[in-house]
Amino acid sequence: MSRVGRLPIEVPSGVEFEVKGTSVRVKGPKGELSHTFPPVVEIGYENNEITVTRKTEDKFHRAMHGTARAVIQNMVTGVSDGFEKLLEIHGVGYRAEMQGNKLVIHVGFSHQVDVEPVDGISLEVLERNNVIRVSGYDKQVVGQVAANIRKIRPPEPYKGKGIRYRGEYVRRKPGKAGKAV
Repeated sequence: MSRVGRLPIEVPSGVEFEVKGTSVRVKGPKGELSHTFPPVVEIGYENNEITVTRKTEDKFHRAMHGTARAVIQNMVTGVSDGFEKLLEIHGVGYRAEMQGNKLVIHVGFSHQVDVEPVDGISLEVLERNNVIRVSGYDKQVVGQVAANIRKIRPPEPYKGKGIRYRGEYVRRKPGKAGKAV
């Protein structure tokens, strides 16, 4: 039995959960999400607990069992608490700022890079214009927007300059050793 898939999901108060066959809709204070799963999993809802079961022991069915449960858990967590990713900007003169609802990043190019916010995602600049907070209720979209911002100037291995996730370790390389005398 799947270690992840067999665990029930607690639905907090203030979150509405609706299941129609393999289609799931979750609505909470932060927003509303819906997802349709393949018909190899069965989703049940009783007494504010969601359970996910699989039909057979086929390899694909076992894989979808844990995946479906994890996706539903992320949906419930997202509409109740939300998700956030923090990005740090390292480098002399590198900074970010908000202009209206648009994020403007200066990272050593001859031009500034503008990032438009996606629906359901909020962008915020913190700590002396060197930290960007990406937050929202859909975990996949939050991660994708953060990855797109990081892709503007990924951290380089020689000086460590660039945009990285908070807590990300950048493996540093030694530069030119110089002439040995």
